Amino acid sequence: MSTITRRALGAAGLAVLAAPALGQGAYPTRPVTMVIPFAPGGPTDIVGRLLAETMSRDLGQQVVVENVTGAGGTLGAQRVATARPDGHTILLHHIGMGVIPSMYRRLSYDPVNGFEPIGLVTEVQMTLVGRRELPANNLTELVAFMRAQGDRFNLADAGIGSSSALCGALLAHAIGVRPTTIPFRGTGPAMQEILGGRVDLLCDQTTQTTEYIRAGQVKVFATPSRTRIATLPDIPTTAEAGLPGFEITVWHGLYAPKATPQPIIERLTASLQASLRDPRVIERFAGIGTAPVSQDEATPAAHQRFWTADIAKWRPVIQATGQYAD
Repeated sequence: MSTITRRALGAAGLAVLAAPALGQGAYPTRPVTMVIPFAPGGPTDIVGRLLAETMSRDLGQQVVVENVTGAGGTLGAQRVATARPDGHTILLHHIGMGVIPSMYRRLSYDPVNGFEPIGLVTEVQMTLVGRRELPANNLTELVAFMRAQGDRFNLADAGIGSSSALCGALLAHAIGVRPTTIPFRGTGPAMQEILGGRVDLLCDQTTQTTEYIRAGQVKVFATPSRTRIATLPDIPTTAEAGLPGFEITVWHGLYAPKATPQPIIERLTASLQASLRDPRVIERFAGIGTAPVSQDEATPAAHQRFWTADIAKWRPVIQATGQYAD
């Protein structure tokens, strides 16, 4: 074997050994951008900022939140799908990642194969809340009022593909009404309209509604969940309140662009898991009505399984309605 050949093989071997070390040791080399495809102050933004704070400490680099809003969360997702796959641009998204593949037929990125799952973060329960002046005082009275009002009743949401819009659509379908839908650029602005008495109803995550419920600033009618909310135990489930079968919760997951090196994915997963174990995160999540997922769920494999199942769940629902976002 010639000297040149031996040197070439030696260099190749060093490169192979150095690649994982680079992914594990040198990453991240600069601040990491966490794209959140919804408005500041909304429920997903709240979860993301809590996560970014603790992941910054663990990674040794600042995790900077960037809100890229619009088009039902697809603009922010596209921003990450088309980013350089080096782990410095990641995405925090919610249940919309299970809906987008069916709701949008023409996208400039691949909503399924354009990402590497990093891990699940939390599954948030939802609440039906209304302006304080609504004449209804429980879910049965609310349903009767909505049916009597028809399109004079208005329902706020964060736009097509948002969890609030999905919840509102399921509610309208379940009770056979067609209220007037008022979309906002996030549920933060929508909540302000509820507080101001200018909008009737909003179905939103506990991360957004808990403080207003506790303060008595909104009327709360039910949670569309299988179980009651641990931090708001007096709120009945929709089944308990007389509307069985109407259930929806909002899961959140962390993603990197497709082809991000595996050592970097592993580092991000480890950072996510460390953050979800942090007592401050657990306490602050509890304060907004949610909890971190288990360590087993905060993995790429568990995340991929959950995401795939959710896509399969929503596809026939959206096809049955015939309503698409494009």
